[in-house]
Amino acid sequence: MSKKLLIIDDDPDFVSGIKSILDAGGYEVDVAYNPKDGLRALQAKKYDLLLLDIMMGRGAEGIMIARKMRKDAKLREIPVLIITGMREQIAFLFPGEPVHPRFVDVDEMVEKPVEPKLLLDKVQSLIQAAEAKKAEK
Repeated sequence: MSKKLLIIDDDPDFVSGIKSILDAGGYEVDVAYNPKDGLRALQAKKYDLLLLDIMMGRGAEGIMIARKMRKDAKLREIPVLIITGMREQIAFLFPGEPVHPRFVDVDEMVEKPVEPKLLLDKVQSLIQAAEAKKAEK
């Protein structure tokens, strides 16, 4: 059975590139172009993995989604792969103050532009890790 993935990213060109890589990898992929639609999709369907852009809307709106997910018993189980541009990441992680690296609990982070093989490897390993965790329970 194919795994269901959700991409939340407000850049249509980037999304179509990522989606075609994942489609080719045999995944079933849904897309939301803003955090509101993304959360709605997460609550409506069961996903095996979320690919989340940090910088959306008026700033780091992706972080709000990651934080909301961690507070929600149902969504907490979904592995999150953060996709971000390095420049955004630096500005956002180090606004002059050192921050705890786990201030938002994500499973992996990859940088734009994403290398297709790396993307597929990360997606696969995150899904496998989540399934192993479920099997332990």
